[in-house]
Amino acid sequence: MVHAAELIRRKRDGEKLAADEIAELVLAYARGEVPDYQMAAFCMAVYFRGLNGAETFALTDAMIRSGETIELGKAIGRKVVDKHSTGGVGDKTSLAVGPIVAACGVPFGKMSGRGLGHTGGTLDKLESIPGFRVELTMDEFLHQVREVGLAIIGQSADLVPADKLLYGLRDVTATVDNVSLIAASIMSKKIAAGAEAIVLDVKVGNGAFMKTLEDARELAETMLDLGRQAGREVACVLTDMDQPLGQAVGNALEIRETLATLRGEGPPDFTELVLAASAHLLAFSDLGLDEDEGRERAAAAVQDGSALELYERWIKAQGGDPAESALPSAPVVRDVAAASDGFVGSVSAIAIGMTALRLGAGRRTKDDPIDHAVGIRCLRKRGDAVAAGEPLAQVHASTDDAARQAGTEVLAAYEIADAAPNPRPIVLETIA
Repeated sequence: MVHAAELIRRKRDGEKLAADEIAELVLAYARGEVPDYQMAAFCMAVYFRGLNGAETFALTDAMIRSGETIELGKAIGRKVVDKHSTGGVGDKTSLAVGPIVAACGVPFGKMSGRGLGHTGGTLDKLESIPGFRVELTMDEFLHQVREVGLAIIGQSADLVPADKLLYGLRDVTATVDNVSLIAASIMSKKIAAGAEAIVLDVKVGNGAFMKTLEDARELAETMLDLGRQAGREVACVLTDMDQPLGQAVGNALEIRETLATLRGEGPPDFTELVLAASAHLLAFSDLGLDEDEGRERAAAAVQDGSALELYERWIKAQGGDPAESALPSAPVVRDVAAASDGFVGSVSAIAIGMTALRLGAGRRTKDDPIDHAVGIRCLRKRGDAVAAGEPLAQVHASTDDAARQAGTEVLAAYEIADAAPNPRPIVLETIA
């Protein structure tokens, strides 16, 4: 029997725990043999004392062992790739990367989550498509990846149940923001879901969990180490989240922007990130490409229409209507005009994300309903010139009052400067 109090004491005092001790604690907690109050105390001890690399891997491995695992490569008969983002405002990257990579002949199988707070969830965006099914059986999931080349579904309840329990506990005990706990949570799900190669998009900035490059590097390197110990190929891209990604923030609006990007008409920053992530995944694949060749293939899939065609096949396969006209539209659309001439110095990602949340595009608690039609389009981004009276952004709302309030908040999220700021790339660093 695990002696939880003793392990808590030792970690509180800064001792290193053995892998089997961590495994016993986590697995006992998943079985209901260790109460929440003791696991909360353990998480707080970890928050202050930290875990070394071996302890972090032991925690990750134990969470994986708490539930089922999937061997996608064996089931599909091909090397399967996946992509994960740490969450941001306007981040619909997987929705464009998946069809591009699959159109290039590489299977893309992904289990995603829902949004909470100012960051949107991939499943919420997909559910703005009429009829789209995010819940597939495992047989349906594998069949679709095999036949269509792409499936994105909700995480199975049997996959990494210890992580689900721990995350909920950390959320209410102020122990979320610890690098080891974050990395173990992310990588346990990615490893258990079975992809053999993973690109991790670590967001950096005021709209991201990691506010500085230094913190983002630490998280990226921890996740890389966990992936390698588990026999996975992993690369991390550190990307800018000081301003929203692309223009669209809000579920149906982001689906529309995904479609525009797959037609080759997407915003420059979003297009660049999509091509960069696709190039990494194609270089990891069994096609024998390097990264430059992968980028060329990805760009060609957009240019020749095959990525858009794959998107339509994917949406239909999961029961959805791929037509852009089928997406919901907000009844009130209002422009937000610039008050003065100048250049956009900054657009606060967190402010835009919180305004979208208040419009109904996100949820404060996991049970809140979502209005898939509402959101914000940031028509001007950092460095763009603007004249007084020209639209900076566009609010999509359910009522006039909501649009008016959101317009005030969006205007406050913009800083107008006398001179254009220095350009900042969307991909800040790559760690592989």
